[in-house]
This record gives sequence, structure tokens and C-alpha cells, in this order.
Amino acid sequence: MGDVEWWRTAVIYQVYIRSFADGDGDGIGDIAGIRSRLSYLAGLGVDAIWITPWYESPNNDGGYDVSDYRAIAREYGDVREAEQLVAEAHRHGLRVILDVVPNHTSTEHPWFQAALAAPPGSAERARYHFLDGRGVTGEVVPNDWRSTFGGPAWTRVPDGQWYLHLFDPSQADLNWSNPEVRAEFLDLLRFWFDRGVDGFRIDVATGLVKHPGYPDLGYREEDLLVLTDVPDHPHRDRDEVHAIYQGWRAVADAYDPPRVFVAEAWVADPERLARYVAPAQLHTAFNFPFLQSAWDAGDLFTVIDSTLRTMSLSGAPPTWVLSNHDVERTVTRYGRADTRKHQGRSGHELGPVDEDLGRRRARAALLLMLALPGVAYLYQGEELGLPDYMDIPDDRLQDPIWTRSGGRRRGRDGCRVPLPWTPAPDGAGFGSADPWLPQPPGWGRLSVANQVDDPASTYHLVARALRIRRELDVPQELDWVGRAGPVLHFRRGPDFACVVNLGATEVPVPANTVTLLRSDTLDAGRDPLGPDTAAWLRLQGGSTP
Repeated sequence: MGDVEWWRTAVIYQVYIRSFADGDGDGIGDIAGIRSRLSYLAGLGVDAIWITPWYESPNNDGGYDVSDYRAIAREYGDVREAEQLVAEAHRHGLRVILDVVPNHTSTEHPWFQAALAAPPGSAERARYHFLDGRGVTGEVVPNDWRSTFGGPAWTRVPDGQWYLHLFDPSQADLNWSNPEVRAEFLDLLRFWFDRGVDGFRIDVATGLVKHPGYPDLGYREEDLLVLTDVPDHPHRDRDEVHAIYQGWRAVADAYDPPRVFVAEAWVADPERLARYVAPAQLHTAFNFPFLQSAWDAGDLFTVIDSTLRTMSLSGAPPTWVLSNHDVERTVTRYGRADTRKHQGRSGHELGPVDEDLGRRRARAALLLMLALPGVAYLYQGEELGLPDYMDIPDDRLQDPIWTRSGGRRRGRDGCRVPLPWTPAPDGAGFGSADPWLPQPPGWGRLSVANQVDDPASTYHLVARALRIRRELDVPQELDWVGRAGPVLHFRRGPDFACVVNLGATEVPVPANTVTLLRSDTLDAGRDPLGPDTAAWLRLQGGSTP
């Protein structure tokens, strides 16, 4: 673990802690569960794990409503166990990245409770966004901003003022123009860095700074989603946010080895995204246009090529991600007729899913992603080819999107179902109690235990790809060999190429190559590539296929 720039080429595994593994038998994933599976993660071949929020929280939004950033939620463990996990992960050769949630705190956070007890205009309220309302008596919300989860982004308190929450009402937005807020988070970074944590994923990285005038955005009554494609947006991707991250980078660079950051930055413009990874700012940022692309050669080529060109100007490595805890799993999305990622929509409203088709495409997409230069992220269960569970009973849904939208949007629970570790009928080896979210019938057939015993499984495809990726150590530059119709074909260095057939008919494997790995079979044969299939190739004699 001596490479200080390990993050430039890493494969990072996202652990959604509540659904990864249950170590104490209460039906909820925890630190003990992660510790019990470190050998699995190391054996899979990933370089690091990113753990979603484990802090003290009322858990109204999956832990992204933090009430104490320096404490661990009791259902997950405690700080001592967290320190042990970091140390054990390092012994397994795994680095540890945590989530930090700087845009908002829980309304149960001591700061917000102090704000409620203090009068308007107080120093306590200045840590958040408290405004007087409009109308004769202030009864109208201060502006038309909407919550990402649905409904107004403002809630009124008993003395008549309103506070801002761009997500759930239990998540009050912090005021980042306040020096006390900035100082507090610098101290929080040091708190966890001092305990061996290797870096942070920054939640809502584009949203910290708000326009001081709080102007209206121009919503219509029928708009359900947050408006993002707005010039000079009042609460997204504002220029002032970059000064904050310059301060964070200085803290990270003061450690030996330096700590790292990855930004959750939903920015459509690649040039705007590159600003987050400019020198002296953040190390990497998620490449969400790749996740949003349809299973289409033209779309994917455009995103990949644009990403590589933009990141080369900033000096930061590109990142690639196909799914996470906030979006449909790849198998489900790619199994639809429309394979794009749809903002705010999921489940049956998007049409039926052909799971076999989706899994075939997902396997090919994994090889495509892992063949690209830079950093790759795997969401837990992606190595098993898991789909979403779209039929969770209404009374078991827990995502605040479900309630805030009045039942019009089912939310993200379908991609957060606890992992199947064994074929056991009850809980599929997740733990000894009923899981916090129900698992679909037959979930155990996709379990780790079953797939480890099946050489043709998605697990073995990913494990072998990670091993080959590490052994080849190919250059980080990419050269397009061809893009004929539905086929993507690129080369990295003189010896390695990747071909992806996104079409409906077979295509020949390029001549003068040896097949290293295929998404449709582990047999490195020379048969034509069928539809929705990817192959890794070794070039003979350094020739271009």
C-alpha cells in the first residue's frame, strides 16, 4: 500500500453499510458485518472500499441525515470498532473511504436544536438558512425552490421563520458562508483522517453554496423534480464552492500519505466538472454521464471520448461508475427497451424488464468499464449481477422519496436490498434476523456462495477481470481503433484492446489477437462476438487488430 497515487487507477467497492452484511443478527448491516467480509473483498480484487454514512443518525434518509459526525450509529457499532475496521482493511491491502455529508445535518443535530431554541437573527440560526416568509404574515414560503425528494424546500418553525432543506425536512441545509461551518468540517476531516481513514466521498459536492439573494427558479405547479439546467443556478454548482475544496485539499495534503477526495458532482457540462478536480482542489469526481448513458455505441463513445479529453486537461484521472445506492441497478436498467437513466423515475413506470438481457448487457458493460483508464467504482452486488427488487410491498418502503412524492415515486429502496450471501431461504445469509428491507423470492440463487462455485458466474467474470487488469498494468492512454456502427473498439498500449458489440448481430473477433476474457463466457475462444458482448484481447506482436 505504498503508492501515494493509488487513487488514479483504483477499483473501489461501494459498501452500503445497512445492506452489506449483518454481524450482530438484528437484520441491519453493520461494521462487524463488513469486518467479517474483508477477505471476500480482498479476494475479489478491489483496491478500496467506500462506506456510506455510518454516523449517528435518526436514519430518515439512509444515514445521510447526520446528528453526530464524530460518533457511529449504535446499530452499526462504535468508533473503536470503526478504527479496528480501518486497521484490518489495511492489513488486507484495502484502503477505506468514508462518506462526508456537508450540505446538511439532521434536524436532530445539536446545532439545529440550538437554532430552534434561539431567536431569529441569532448566531445559532446563522449556521443554517433561516428566512422570513413572504405574504402578509410570512405565511408563504421564501421562494419556489423544491426538495429533491418532492415538495417545497422550506419548512416553517413555530416562531414563523422558514428553514431550507433541499432534501428531506429532517435534513436542514447548512450555511457555508458562515466561517463556523467551514471550520467545523475541517476539524471533522482531521478527526477521521487521524483514525486512519484514507479519504472521503463528498455527498452533494455541488450544492453547498447558495445564492445570497435566494431568487426564484421558476417552477411550474406540475414540476416534480429539481430544476438543474438553469444558468447561474442559485443552489447548484456555484463558483464559490471551489474555495471550500481548496481548504479541504490543504488538510488532506498535510497527511502522510496524503488523503484523497471524490466528489459526488451531478454536472452535465464536462468543463464544469473538470473545475472540481483542478490542481489544489479535489482528486477525482464521479462521471455520472457514463452512468446515465443508454446501452448505445454512439452515446457511450461520446461520453467516454469527452470524459478522457476533459480530464486530460485537468490532470485528474477519469472515473467510471455504472450504478450506486441512488439509481437503478445496471441489470434492471439495461433490461428495458429504454436503457437511459431517468431522473426521478424507476420501477414499473419505465416498462418491463428482461432480466436475462439486462444481465448480459451488464456483464459486457462491466468489462467495458474495467478496460477504461482511470478509476472504476463497483456498487455492492454488481459483481453478482443483482437486479432491483421492484415489487417491495408499499408498507415496507422506507425511502423518503416515496412519502414526499405522495406515492408517485417509489424511490431507491429497490437497489438497496440486503445482499444474498448464501442460498438460505431466510435472509439469504445476510444475517440471522429478518432483513430491514425484504429480499425478492429466490434471492439466494444469486448468492455469493452459489456464484463462487460457478466458474461462469458474474462473480468470477469480475474477479478475473480485476486480476487481469492488475497484472497487465497497461498505459493509461486510450486510442480508438474503430467505431463501426454498434461496435466500440479501443486499444491501450501496444498489447491490449477491448471490443464491445452493442448490436443485435454477431461481429468477428479482430485478427491477430488472443482473447483474454469475454463477457459471455470465460472460455477464451475465437468465436464471433455475439450481441451485447465484450472481449478483452491481447495483440500479437504489438499489431493493431
